[in-house]
Amino acid sequence: MEAKPKGPIVILGARGQLASDLGRLLEAQGAPLVPLAHSDLDIVNREAVAERLDQLRPWAVVNTAAFHRVEACEEDPQQAFLVNAIAVGHLAQVCHRLGALLVHISTDYVFDGAKGSPYEEIDPPSPINVYGASKAAGEFLVRAQCPEHLIVRTSGLFGLRGSSVKGGNFVETMLRLGREKGEVHVVTDQVLSPTYTPDLAAKIWELMRAGARGTFHITNSGSCSWYQFACSIFQLAGLQVKVHPVTSEFFPNKARRPSFSVLENARLRREGYGLLRPWQEALASYLEERRRLGIP
Repeated sequence: MEAKPKGPIVILGARGQLASDLGRLLEAQGAPLVPLAHSDLDIVNREAVAERLDQLRPWAVVNTAAFHRVEACEEDPQQAFLVNAIAVGHLAQVCHRLGALLVHISTDYVFDGAKGSPYEEIDPPSPINVYGASKAAGEFLVRAQCPEHLIVRTSGLFGLRGSSVKGGNFVETMLRLGREKGEVHVVTDQVLSPTYTPDLAAKIWELMRAGARGTFHITNSGSCSWYQFACSIFQLAGLQVKVHPVTSEFFPNKARRPSFSVLENARLRREGYGLLRPWQEALASYLEERRRLGIP
């Protein structure tokens, strides 16, 4: 039986790329929507969060807000845990008190990449950087504080809204660097599943309406290294760019990245929700949408 919203759906972090696509989808579906950007509601402000949600009495809260600049998290672990864990735990408490579903967006970076095969939802987290550790802690607090929850782990997001914090997404970065320099250096030793945010948003909404609960991995099908992803971007965009394969040591980053963080969408497959299309098809759709909108 399909669950029907008995109150508004609040989206936190509403200016991000996933939140923007989810908001557009919900508006098109006629769902009651309250998008709240960071300037509208700072999730680390406990009193403000409780007061605003008490006023709204939401059916569901979708938390896309996060401190997800991986290098910045390494430099400021206190802020990373404040935003990605402590504030999330308080949000979970408020949602539980109000009887609201909490949809919390998490990451492939809760895993260390050492498994060597795709991670299923039942695999234990084992983060190797501050960002991953803070997101894993947030997941734990959601499970502990709010039984009515849906945790969605995903990876490699790209959407037309871009990530305002990161100044775009990987696709946009590659297109910009490719045009400016004619060559790029991209790592071959980090493998993931790139994910198109409109596809992810549609599946999240499907799970919400179906009354799904617990942890789900949701990514576009297939996997690739960042190097392979970059090559596909330039090929589909019709750009002649030299892509140099390098290892992670080429970039002097403070934070370690998992070498193989592909997420197996096991619960989607097992419970009959259907898998997302291959990432290559999603990337082609993204680039076509850019052209349709006249984005250079």
